[in-house]
Amino acid sequence: MRTIKTAGLFLLMICVMLFSFMLPNHYLWLSFALIIISIVLLLVRFEKRKIDPRELVLLAVLASIAAVGRIPFASLPSVQPTTFVIMMSGYVFGAESGFIIGAVAALASNMILGQGPWTPWQMVAWGLVGFTAGWLKKTKLMNSQLGRLLFGVIWGFLFGWIMNIWGLFAFTQGDSPINVRSILTYFAGSAVFDTMHAASNVFFLLVFGKTWVKILTRFKRKYGLLES
Repeated sequence: MRTIKTAGLFLLMICVMLFSFMLPNHYLWLSFALIIISIVLLLVRFEKRKIDPRELVLLAVLASIAAVGRIPFASLPSVQPTTFVIMMSGYVFGAESGFIIGAVAALASNMILGQGPWTPWQMVAWGLVGFTAGWLKKTKLMNSQLGRLLFGVIWGFLFGWIMNIWGLFAFTQGDSPINVRSILTYFAGSAVFDTMHAASNVFFLLVFGKTWVKILTRFKRKYGLLES
């Protein structure tokens, strides 16, 4: 039943993303709709017990760290610690927690860097980073340093490809229809930025990865927060 509820919520998120093309002037409301869906996704995780207010504070703090992390690196395209923070949060605290941290971080950071119809797509893309990190936390991939580095590289490109899909539908209209050539050109044009994103993920994982996992795990065990 929990899996069915989660799948239904993700389907609803996809519908909200598609509405961003139909309602381009209402992207902020669509973003808030995604936040509400993300909160419901979190509640599905804790449907049999009450959520400790300290858990909500922890999620808010981690989302704030991820959001603020974008600002100092704004002048360096695709280079930021946001993906790393979301990834580590999802890995330690679980898939649903990782998703809401990613979604909130995207919305909050864009309050400073600029809101637009791309915001819902960034929310879902970063949310999926946290969700998949938590979903795969018990696999060999995420329990080895090399595996986490590979995960960071993959999401460095996947994030860019998700945003490319939005860009294709948003900008390739009229005289520039979507075809194989336009798709290849668009993706090739973002390859440098996607590579920089993947490289920054690897850097932050190598330098801060083990420390973050140790600190967050200790915090989780000491206060018993966000336990399954």
